[in-house]
Amino acid sequence: MDLGIANKVAIVAASSQGLGKAVAAGLAQEGAKVVICSRNKEAITAAGDEIRAASSAEILSVQADLTVPSDIERLVARAIEAFGAIHILVNNAGGPPAGFFTDMTDEHWQRAVDLTLMSSVRLTRAALPHMRKQKWGRVVNIASVSVKQPVNELLLSNSLRLSVLGWSKTLSNQVAKDGILVNSVCPGWTRTGRVVEIFDAWAKTQATTPEKVEASITAGIPMGRLGKPSELANLVVFLASEKASYMTGTSIQVDGGAVQVY
Repeated sequence: MDLGIANKVAIVAASSQGLGKAVAAGLAQEGAKVVICSRNKEAITAAGDEIRAASSAEILSVQADLTVPSDIERLVARAIEAFGAIHILVNNAGGPPAGFFTDMTDEHWQRAVDLTLMSSVRLTRAALPHMRKQKWGRVVNIASVSVKQPVNELLLSNSLRLSVLGWSKTLSNQVAKDGILVNSVCPGWTRTGRVVEIFDAWAKTQATTPEKVEASITAGIPMGRLGKPSELANLVVFLASEKASYMTGTSIQVDGGAVQVY
């Protein structure tokens, strides 16, 4: 199937590893020109080299901290300077730290707002004028299945990712007339570095092993396993394509059937 995104320009946030890197690789395989970013210069350069070698796509690696507004503006400016347009924006950010309500100070909450909500708001604000100019755009937000079924210790993530969904749904209504579609994807337990870290941390607090923690998690997933980053990426790439031309304002989970609500 030709998804119609060859030579389209995509920005994928937080893409040196995990879900962001998988999405960038998926878009590159479809022939898109992809701008990737991370706070870590070495990591994002290495990720760009790897994706470029696997796809022969044009990749621009940019060092940027998504909690810093000027870095976001520079990221978008670099994309325009290199490729002259922005067609696709994938909003993504590493999750805020785990913890319980009584653990969280105002500073924790503010950092989570800047990372999880405002990075998406600021990136989209910067990219939208370019999408409006060409009357075509795709914004895809990587949220979490926790917006539909909260994870007990991920208080900050549960709260702020719901904010992203509310903002995204409202935005989708406001820009649809401009040919810009806005959707969100909600990954469940997926084998990324962050999930491995969570399993390790939980194992220490529960005096058990990461393998047993994982087994307890997968026991509640009908498919009986963790997801692969590429499985989430496949949906993002579709939503970013011409083939998703009548889909906007949605939030779709990719969780192996774990969420037990309609």
